[in-house]
Amino acid sequence: MLLFLFMLVNLTYQYEIDFSIGARAAAKHLIERYYHQLTEGCGNESCSNSWCASSVGFNRMDNNAAAVKALELYKVNAKLCDPHPSKKGTASAYLESSAHSNSACSNRKMNHKDVHSVRDNFKDVNYLTEEKVYEILDICGEKEDYSPLIRVIGRVFSSAEGLVQSFRRSKPHTKEELKSLQGKDEDKDEDEKEAAACSATAMEEDSPASSSSSRLGEGSSGENDVQKLAPDEVSVDIEAVRRVYERLLSNEKIEAAFLNALVYLSPNVECDLTYHNVYSRDQNYLNLFVIVMENSNLHSPEYLEIALPQFCKAMSKLPLAAQAKLARLWSHYSAEQIRRMVETFQQLITYKVISNEFNSRNLVNDDDAVVASTKCLKIVYYANVLGGDLDMEHNEEEDEEPIPESSELTLQELLGEERRNKKGPRVDPLETELGIRTNDCRRPLIPFEEFVNEPLNEVLEMDKDYTFFKVETENKFSFMTCPFILNAVTKNLGLYYDNRIRMYSERRITVLYSLVQGQQLNPYLRLKVRRDHIIDDALVRLEMIAMENPADLKKQLYVEFEGEQGVDEGGVSKEFFQLVVEEIFNPDIGMFTYDERTKLFWFNASSFENEGQYTLIGIVLGLAIYNNCILDVHFPMVVYRKLMGKKGTFRDLADANPVLYQSLTELLDYEGSVEDDMMITFQISQTDLFGNPLMYDLRENGDKIPVTNENRKEFVAQYAEYMLNKSVEKQFKAFRRGFHMVTNESPLKYLFRPEEIELLICGSRNLDFLALEETTEYDGGYNRDSRIIKEFWETLHSFGEEQKRLFLQFTTGTDRAPVGGLGKLKMIIAKNGPDTDRLPTSHTCFNVLLLPEYSSKEKLRERLLKAITYAKGFGML
Repeated sequence: MLLFLFMLVNLTYQYEIDFSIGARAAAKHLIERYYHQLTEGCGNESCSNSWCASSVGFNRMDNNAAAVKALELYKVNAKLCDPHPSKKGTASAYLESSAHSNSACSNRKMNHKDVHSVRDNFKDVNYLTEEKVYEILDICGEKEDYSPLIRVIGRVFSSAEGLVQSFRRSKPHTKEELKSLQGKDEDKDEDEKEAAACSATAMEEDSPASSSSSRLGEGSSGENDVQKLAPDEVSVDIEAVRRVYERLLSNEKIEAAFLNALVYLSPNVECDLTYHNVYSRDQNYLNLFVIVMENSNLHSPEYLEIALPQFCKAMSKLPLAAQAKLARLWSHYSAEQIRRMVETFQQLITYKVISNEFNSRNLVNDDDAVVASTKCLKIVYYANVLGGDLDMEHNEEEDEEPIPESSELTLQELLGEERRNKKGPRVDPLETELGIRTNDCRRPLIPFEEFVNEPLNEVLEMDKDYTFFKVETENKFSFMTCPFILNAVTKNLGLYYDNRIRMYSERRITVLYSLVQGQQLNPYLRLKVRRDHIIDDALVRLEMIAMENPADLKKQLYVEFEGEQGVDEGGVSKEFFQLVVEEIFNPDIGMFTYDERTKLFWFNASSFENEGQYTLIGIVLGLAIYNNCILDVHFPMVVYRKLMGKKGTFRDLADANPVLYQSLTELLDYEGSVEDDMMITFQISQTDLFGNPLMYDLRENGDKIPVTNENRKEFVAQYAEYMLNKSVEKQFKAFRRGFHMVTNESPLKYLFRPEEIELLICGSRNLDFLALEETTEYDGGYNRDSRIIKEFWETLHSFGEEQKRLFLQFTTGTDRAPVGGLGKLKMIIAKNGPDTDRLPTSHTCFNVLLLPEYSSKEKLRERLLKAITYAKGFGML
C-alpha cells in the first residue's frame, strides 16, 4: 500500500493532474478502489468487468502496473465494481472505512473519546484557516503536546495546493445560506442541528470563495474568484496570516516545522512555475508566496543556508504578470513591512557573498541564490516605488525633431556594427508591466539607498557584468539589469565601459570608412582652442560637428590648447571643461541667472542668445559625462529631473527658488480670506535683464481673476508651471537636445536617478582628505613612512578649505571629488629629485604629484602654496 501511494503521487505529477483540496480526497478514494479492483477483485466469480481481477480471463499484474492502470481507469471514468458480499478482503474493509468516514456528519452517536482521538490526529486537515490553527493550538496546549500541530503545519506548508487554499478571506453568506443555517424550526432536535451544520459546511466548500471543489486553474468557481479580485488584491487573508505567525513563531519546535516545510515546498513550486505554467491556470497560486513572505523569521540564520535560497529560486520563476501583482499588493504595505522584506533578501545576498570567494573566475553572477534573491528584491523595489509619493502626470514632452543619425549608419550595418539601442534606451520589463518609472516617485516608502548591497558591489566584476548586460543572454545574469542594488561608483564604472566601447567602435568604424572612401582619417573628436577665445572656438567647432555628423560627438575627446605643448591624456580635457563652464555660466554673458542665496544657476528666460547656444551647452555637459570629467556646475535638482523626463512642479521650487516657495506655501496655509486680505490675481510679474517688469497671465485675462481660497491651489500649480517649465521652455528644450545628442544611446537613464546624475556631472563637494591619504600610492623612492611624505600630509591637512580645493585642482584638474569620494581617487606622489628651489609639478592626466625632497617642512609649505596658487596652463617637462 505504501508503494501504491508513492506511485500515486509521482504519477499525479507525471500526468499533470492537479487536484484542489476538496476533490483530491475523492480522487484518491476512487483511484484506490480501482487499484483494489485490479489487484484483489470484487469477489464476484461471474463478474463481467474486464478490468476486475475477479473476471474470467483477467491477466494478473504486479502492484506497480496496477497503480499505473488505476490512474488511467480513473482518468477515463471506467466501470467500477461494487464488492460482492462474499468478499472479505481488503477492499470491503476499505469501503466500509470510507463509507464510515463519509457519513461522519450523520453518525451522531459516535463515542466522545473517538471524536477527540480523531481531532488529535487531524489527518483530514489539508489546508488551514485562522480558526482551525487556534483550535489545534488549544487542544495541543491542553495536552502539552504540540506534535499534532507540527504535523499539520508540515503537511500544509509543504504542499503548494494546501498553502494556496489556506487562510482564504471569508465570503459573506447569501440570504439563502443564512436561512439554511438558522433553520425554520427553533424546536428541532440536536440531530437535525448537526445535519444543518454539515449542510452549511458543504455549501461553503462548494462556494467560489473556497474554490476547493475544482482542480487548480480549471474550475469555473476559481476563475470567477480571480475575476472579482482587483489587480492589487489576493484571496488570502493577510491579517489572519500575520496573527497566526505571531502566535506560532514564539514556539521553537513549531518554527522548525515552518523551516522544514519550506525546504520541501520550494523545489516543487519551482517545478510548477518552470514547467507547468501553473499561475496562468490559477492566479490564486500567488497566495503561497504572500503567506511565506509574511514569516518574520525568514532572515534568521536557520533559513539562510537552504530554505530561503530555494524559495527565492522558486519566486524568481514567477511570470511577469505575477511579479507585477505582487508588487502592487506589497505597495500597500507599511514602510516597516517593506523594510523587513528588503532586509530578508539583503541578508541572504550578503551571507552568500561573504561566505564565498568570488573573483574573475568564480563570478557572483553565477551564484543562483544571489541572482534569485536579487530578482526577488526587484519586486520589493517596485512595490517601494508604487507605494511612495508618485507624480505620474508631469512629464516632459519628447523632442519634436529626432536626434539625427550618423551618416555612417549604412556602413555600420554592412560591417555588423548596427547600434543595439537604436530603438531607444533599455526599459525594465517589470517597469513596463506596472506602467511606472522610478523617476515618477518623488519619495519612496523607504530610501532607495537601503536597496544597495555594498558587499555585492565589492565583489562584482563589472567588466564581465557589463558584457552580460550588453549580450542579454538568458543563461547569464547581469546586475546592471537591477541597478537599484548597485552604488553610484559601480554604476559609473558600468557607464565608463559603455562609453569606452562606444568610443572604440566609432574609432574602428572611422578607420574602415576612411579605407573605403579614401577620406582623411579622424578617429578622435579633436578640438583646438585658444585660451582667450575658448567659447568661440569650442562652440563653433561643436556646432559644425553637430550639424554635419553627430556620431562624431561619441568619439573620444582630444583637446589641444593653441601654443601649448600639453598632450591630452585626460588632464587637458579636464581643464578645457573647467574653463568652458566658467565662461558659460558667467552672469555677464546672460545665458543663466545666478541666485546669491542658493548659489545656483537657472536658465535666463529673457536671454538674447539663440537656441543653438543652449544646445551646445547641453553637448558640453553630455561630453563631460561621456569622457568621465567632473564639472563645477551648480543647477537645482529640478534640472536633472527634467533631463530625465519629468517636469518641474511646486515641490521643486523648494531648492530652485526657496523664497518663492515659502511665499506660496504661506498662501496655501493662510486661514483668512485670500481674496480680501491679499488682493492678488492670476497675473504675475517678472523682471528682465535690465530690471524692467514683465507681466504674464497664468490664465486668460488673469488680471481680472482674483485668487481665492477655492482656487489658490490652481494658482500655485500654474505659478510653478510657468516658473519652471513654460518661461524657459525654448532654452531647456535646446539644452536637453544637445545633452541627448551625446547620451541618447547610453544606459544613463536606465542606470541613474536624477540625484545620481548630478553626482555624475558635478562630483562630490565633500572632500575627505583622510580617505585620500589612505589610498595614495608612492613612487620613485618615497613610501608612507618617508619624512617628506609625513610632512606633506601634515601640511595639507592644515590648509583651509579653499587651499585644499586649489591643491585638488592642481593635482587632478578639478576641485571636486569623483563619484564615491576622494577615497576612489588614485593619486600618486613621486620623488622629483633632492632638495631644490623648483616648484612641485603634476601630471593631471594621471593624478601624479611630482614632489622634490625639500629640506624642511616650512620650505615644503611655501613651495606647495605657490605652485597651487599660480598654476594655470600646460607645458612639457
